[in-house]
Amino acid sequence: MKTPVTVLGLGAMGTALARAFLAAGHPTTVWNRTPGRSPELDTELGAIRAATAAEAIAASPLVVVCLLVDDTVRSTLDGIDLTGTTIVNLTNSTPGQARATAERVATAGAQYVDGGIMAVPAMIGGPAAFIFYSGVPEAFEQHRADLSVLARPEYVGADPGLAALYDIALLSAMYGMFGGAQHALALIGTENVPAEPFTERFLLPWLTAMLGSLPRIAKDLDNGPSDTAGSNLEMQAAAFDNLTDASRAQGVDPMLLEPMGGLLRKAVAAGHGDADLAALIGLLRIPAV
Repeated sequence: MKTPVTVLGLGAMGTALARAFLAAGHPTTVWNRTPGRSPELDTELGAIRAATAAEAIAASPLVVVCLLVDDTVRSTLDGIDLTGTTIVNLTNSTPGQARATAERVATAGAQYVDGGIMAVPAMIGGPAAFIFYSGVPEAFEQHRADLSVLARPEYVGADPGLAALYDIALLSAMYGMFGGAQHALALIGTENVPAEPFTERFLLPWLTAMLGSLPRIAKDLDNGPSDTAGSNLEMQAAAFDNLTDASRAQGVDPMLLEPMGGLLRKAVAAGHGDADLAALIGLLRIPAV
C-alpha cells in the first residue's frame, strides 16, 4: 500500500498536487480553509475530505502544505500535535520563514522538509516540472519516492532555507527575463509591429542565444574573470543610454531598463570598465552590518 498523504490547501497548485497523489494511487486526505473547494477530489477521484486541519494531519504520516503565504501556514499548524509526521511545506516563502517554520514544526514533534515548486499547476506530474527540497535529510529520503509523483525532486541541503533560496533565485531570473521581453514588445508595438512573428522569429532566438553565455558568467564568478572580456562594461555603459533614450522617444517607460544602466555605470566608476558581466554580481551584494 502506498504512503497515505494529506494535502493542506486546495488552490490551483494544491489541487494539482492532490490530483497527482491520487493518480499515483496514494490514499489522499485533503483540507482547505474554505470548505468545498475542488469538490471533484472527493466526489470523483476518491480523496477523503477532512473537516479540520488537525483531522487532516492525523490521517497521514506525510503532510504536504500548499497554502497562500507563510502567515497562513503558521496559523494552520500552530497548536496542532504533529508528532510522528513529516511536514513538507510547498508554500512560497523566504529562507528565513522556512527556517522559522522548521523550528516550530520540530518543537511540535514532526520532521520538516521545505520545498520550492518550479512549475505551474498544469505541469505537476509531468516531465518538465521539478521541486527543490531542503531540510531533514532522513525525512526527505524516506519520502523521495512519494514526492517523485509530483515532479522531479531536487534535494539541495539540510538547511531548511535553501529550497526557498533556490526557488527565489530562479523566479528572480524569470521575472528579469520577462521584464526585458515585455519592454521589447512594448517598444516594437509603438510602430505597430505584430508581436507574435517578432517574438517567434527574433525575440525568442535572441534570448536563447544570450542564455548560452550564462555558464561562462558563472565560471568567471566562481573562478575569477577570464583574461579578456567579450564585451567590456565600459562599452556597454556608454551604449546603454541609447536604450532608455529611444524608449522615451517611442513613448515607452524605461523603468525596467534603468536599474541595469545604473549598475553598469556604477561598475565603471568602481574600476570594472574592462571587466565582463560577472563583475556586476558583486556590486549587487549588500555588505553585512
